[in-house]
Amino acid sequence: MSIRKWLLFGCAVAAALAQPAMARARWTAAEANNWDAHQPWFLGANYLPSNAINELEMWQPETFDPKRIDQEFGWAQGLGMNVMRVFLHNALWDQDAEGFKRRMNEFLAIAAHHNIKIMFVLFDSCWDPDYQLGLQRAPVPGVHNSGWVQAPGGKILDDPDKYPALKAYVTGVVGSFAHDPRVFAWDVWNEADNPGGGNYQDNPRDKFERVQALLPEVFDWARSMDPMQPLTSGVWHDADWSPAASLNAIEHIQLDQSDIISFHDYSWPEEFETRIKQLTPYGRPIICTEYMARGMGSTFDTITPIGKRSNIGMINWGFVAGKSQTTLPWDSWVKPYTYKVDPQPIWFHDVLHPDGTPYRQREAQILHALSAAPKGIVPPFD
Repeated sequence: MSIRKWLLFGCAVAAALAQPAMARARWTAAEANNWDAHQPWFLGANYLPSNAINELEMWQPETFDPKRIDQEFGWAQGLGMNVMRVFLHNALWDQDAEGFKRRMNEFLAIAAHHNIKIMFVLFDSCWDPDYQLGLQRAPVPGVHNSGWVQAPGGKILDDPDKYPALKAYVTGVVGSFAHDPRVFAWDVWNEADNPGGGNYQDNPRDKFERVQALLPEVFDWARSMDPMQPLTSGVWHDADWSPAASLNAIEHIQLDQSDIISFHDYSWPEEFETRIKQLTPYGRPIICTEYMARGMGSTFDTITPIGKRSNIGMINWGFVAGKSQTTLPWDSWVKPYTYKVDPQPIWFHDVLHPDGTPYRQREAQILHALSAAPKGIVPPFD
């Protein structure tokens, strides 16, 4: 982006966005650690019902399925999980704000019934940037997460005139649940500097610059609602995240604005421990909001005990295998995994079969044992 174009874009953003009346300050490290001292050790999953292909199908009134959610949350409670990370979408607010809030409230009531608290994700830079409301397409055979959609999506991200609607969504959703104890945190933007993934072609060419300009506003909009819950946005690149490192502009915003630190890591235990060492000097509570890719070396057996010992909250990707097809690896976008006999020999993500039985009983035992032990204690699993 040229300097002149960048200046014009910045002016357009400033004109489109009215400043919040009085956004609360970012928590101090002491405030964040005081919050953490009153929390349990967080263990859970990124949640999408097994009969939904994406966050739109999960939440739209025609396909919202409280009965299925209640059943799957019962299974999560049985494993010892106490949190779920759940994606929202600005289009759902635009479609029917009051109906969306009612469904969110019903969802939170189900979660509370199973002693599960929720981290809501407001925006997401991953996968399809050109979403459509209504009936969602069927999964692409053999392809990981073939129907997931970005929020706010390429067309809105490319048009600052539509940003006031994004502000209305953020303030409306956060404001409605800002003092709801069933919500334990807000993840304002998932993998904000992710170029997209998959084979999609509709991302703005200057997507990084647009997200860089918008992300601080999203933090401010959320804080203007004075939420009692912490705000975060997770770093995820394979890079050094320590305070002295050469962070990119969006990583700087994420680490400078987050009340609590969150990150993603799908690699071996040695790398996971390096991540903890990089992030500990920030002096704030840390949650790993994505991990567990069996074929990459990130497993419940090897990674979750490290998180428990270090008091790092642990939220793996995927819960019940279903329409997301995230049992398949990322490289299925290059070569779809279509099997005529038995499926792939190892699941990439996900914990349970659609009938609630564990993919590996040993994993279920590990999760249950870790969740039952006091903070910081890793018990024997046998």
